[in-house]
Amino acid sequence: MTVYSTIQGDTWDVVALKTLGSEMYMSRIIERNIEYADTIVFPAGVKLIIPDVGPEVSVLLPPWKR
Repeated sequence: MTVYSTIQGDTWDVVALKTLGSEMYMSRIIERNIEYADTIVFPAGVKLIIPDVGPEVSVLLPPWKR
C-alpha cells in the first residue's frame, strides 16, 4: 500500500494509470478511498491510498497455469 498525493486535475483513471499502470485498477482505488467516491476531478494535495495489486491472471489460461 502506498499513498499518492493528487495533482490539480487528476481523475480516478489517471491516478490508476500513474500509480498502478492501468486504468482497470480504478475501482480498487475508489474502494480504498470511499470518502472521495463522489469526486470527479481532484484538487491538488488530496492523499489517496493506493492498494497493492497482485499480478493479473488471465482467465484464458487453463486452471493448472493460473
